Amino acid sequence: MAPTRMPTEAPGPAHDLRHHGDAEVRDDGAALVDLAVNVRADTPPVWLRERIAESLGSLAAYPDGRAARAAVAARHGLPAERVLLTAGAAEAFVLLARALKVVRPVVVHPQFTEPEAALRDAGHSVDRVLLREEDGFRLDPALVPEDADLVVIGNPTNPTSVLHPAASIASLARPGRTLVVDEAFMDAVPGEREALAGRTDVPGLVVLRSLTKTWGLAGLRIGYVLAAPETIAELERAQPLWPVSTPALAAAEACVSPRALAEAAHAAHRIASDRAHLVAGLGEFVSAGLRVVEPAEGSFVLVRLPGATAVREHLRGLGFAVRRGDTFPGLGEDWLRLAVRDRATVSRFLRALERAMALARG
Repeated sequence: MAPTRMPTEAPGPAHDLRHHGDAEVRDDGAALVDLAVNVRADTPPVWLRERIAESLGSLAAYPDGRAARAAVAARHGLPAERVLLTAGAAEAFVLLARALKVVRPVVVHPQFTEPEAALRDAGHSVDRVLLREEDGFRLDPALVPEDADLVVIGNPTNPTSVLHPAASIASLARPGRTLVVDEAFMDAVPGEREALAGRTDVPGLVVLRSLTKTWGLAGLRIGYVLAAPETIAELERAQPLWPVSTPALAAAEACVSPRALAEAAHAAHRIASDRAHLVAGLGEFVSAGLRVVEPAEGSFVLVRLPGATAVREHLRGLGFAVRRGDTFPGLGEDWLRLAVRDRATVSRFLRALERAMALARG
């Protein structure tokens, strides 16, 4: 059976689209080992912190994003007019929702919920394409309605960790349609295979990138949009003046330098190795009903586990925070998202998971 397309008005409990992984490690969760937030551990590196600190002497002047914009453009082989710097990828979703005149926006789920939340807040009625577990949460382009004039999809997708073929996503392009691809985690994929960033041959393509995940800059807020110059101009008109701070601009320029790209490429291979260790360890729980969505390609994995809510609570008591999955459209209470960490941390987590599952069984 093919995946189904459902409107947001479908019956059933509403999803908390504003719930994100950081909620798991605030307040009483601050001391927990964090497998809930998809930010690379032990970041930002010292050299990047130093570059950001050097920018503090310029805080009296208004931010000037020209150098950072040019650096990002060069990194992707694009002219600067195809780049817009934003206060994290989340701001880009708000700009798209407010600036673009669309009639039928469609969001492909399960995925990061901010795009739909931003569209709703801007007064849009949003349709959903729900990909199914039985199909490995893989994209079938035929499911997207032909009259959709805005389509949003993540690649690799948060929270499923599915990496869709670039050709499948590009096939969604249509005259008069804006195709938004959230590539916030693409630099965690070795070789960035299936990336669309830098492509200018796909009509209506808008690619979003984040520098907060790989470099541990969630608190600084820096990302960017790659799109046709006319789309960039529309989004820029919707931005407030000086939207990106001077330290964030310094970070953007540093994170697309040759040194940073080489370090990110190395980190992507390390993440792949650590992820394999995590998936192998989770395989020991198959007899207890645990299932991993595979192949996982991002810096996180999605698992289905009977009684996941109770297991998650017991894990907190054992010192580990994981991301609940029921706030993602298309998922329910039996789903958890786990960030990839180093092997030692993963091994400790797997022991805690065994204990948490035993406690949940009573």
